[in-house]
Formats: sequence, C-alpha cells, structure tokens
Amino acid sequence: MRLARGALQAPLVLLACLTVLVLATAQWTLPLPYNPIMPGAGPPLRPPSAAHWFGTDRFGFDLFSRTLAAGSRDIPLAISGTLVSALAGVPLGLLAVTRGRAGELLMRGLDAFQAFPLVVLAVAVVALTGNRLENVVLAIAIINVPRFMRLVRAQGLSIREARFIEAAQTYGASWLRILLRHVLPNVYGVVIAQCSLTAAHSIVVIAALSFLGIGISPPAASWGSMIQAGAQNMATGQWWVVLFPGLAVLVTVASLNAIAEAFDRRLAQ
Repeated sequence: MRLARGALQAPLVLLACLTVLVLATAQWTLPLPYNPIMPGAGPPLRPPSAAHWFGTDRFGFDLFSRTLAAGSRDIPLAISGTLVSALAGVPLGLLAVTRGRAGELLMRGLDAFQAFPLVVLAVAVVALTGNRLENVVLAIAIINVPRFMRLVRAQGLSIREARFIEAAQTYGASWLRILLRHVLPNVYGVVIAQCSLTAAHSIVVIAALSFLGIGISPPAASWGSMIQAGAQNMATGQWWVVLFPGLAVLVTVASLNAIAEAFDRRLAQ
C-alpha cells in the first residue's frame, strides 16, 4: 500500500489513472449522447460538430459515443488478460528460481515457446478458437505469461543469493516457505509495474486483433475495428474517423506507461 501511495502522489500519474478509469467505465458511468451500437445516429461521414463532437463514420455511428464505448470494452479486456497472465506467470517464475532440474526445464520450455512470434500466436489462438471475449483474454494471457516468468525469475535469482535466504535455509525452511515468505514480498513491486506495462501492450494487441477482423465482433465497438473501418476514408479526406480512436489508443497506452514508470521510480528510491 505504501508503494502505491508513493507512486500515485504525482499529479501527472493521478491524471493518468483518472484517464484510464474514465475510459474504462465511460459506457456505464457517463450519459453517452447516442447509442454506440446503433447506426444512423447522424448523417454518414460528417466532420466534428456541436451535434457530433467526434463526427460520424460511414454508417452514421456517433464516433464520440463509440470511442468511449470501445474503451469500456478494450481496457477491461486488457486488464483481465494481464491479471490472468500474472496469476500464471508469477508462480511459474518463482518455481524457476529454485535450485534443481525443474527450474531449468521450465526455462528451456519457455525459450522454446518464445521462439514463436507471440503476436502471431495471439492471432492464431483467436482465429482458431473464435473471437469471443474469453478467447481474446486467453490470447492476451498466453503471450504475456513469459514476461512475468522472466521478470520474477530475474528478480528472484538475485534475492536467492542474499544472506537472509541463507539464514532461512540454515534454520531448515523449505523452498516453498522461502519463496512465499521471502522472495515473493520482494518482487511484488516490479510485478505491479509490469502489470501496467503489460496492460499497455495488451491494448495494442487487442486493437491489432480487431483491426485484422478477428477481435471483438461488430457492432460492438473496438478501437482497432474503428480504425480499420475508417482507414479507407482517409484517402478521401475523412480524417476524423481514424484520428479519434487512434488518439484513444495513444492516450491509454501513454497513461498506463506513465503509471508503470511511477512505480518503477518509487521502487528505485
């Protein structure tokens, strides 16, 4: 808790947290001016105006309502995938800290797994299992588990050589007790920072999946599918169709990275 309080004291970090929170909950907490999944809210391809703050797309969707609704879907998906990957990756990383054959075998298996391009693997998972929300979360988790495993193992290996670990072994503590009582409390800070970075990466992956047409299915809003739908209008001058969902991705990723950087600075103190 002290780590979180210290990291969130900076005004810019608080602004980043508020931005992510608003975008993640806007569909349920803010009165959207139009139904985000109902076409014909206005004339097609109208530029930003008082009636439609972000303009409309070629189907007449109100882009302001749809951009906020997309955040309320994409961000929770990214956070869910991140939490699942952390819950799987942290225990596996702790297991790899132990001396013995199990840890080495685990890392060799991880090396073989990472030989595949992970984003391509996410595309394959969603394409084979279907573009349901739980499958998107599964794909996000699969490609991010190695991040947490390597991070926890790297931190744990340095802690493993500390004097207090030797003292615990001298008193007969088991490796399970050492990992839970001594190693895990000393790596949770970097895990929290990594969660924010992983969520930012997951936002980009979800947008990429939707852009390729295998992520969130229309008419549900997703930033990637909105960018894909508006890309063909860029050549004819309808810039707003791509600009606003693209900015939403940029702002969300930048905010999550700022939160991760704040935790990292706090850990370095």
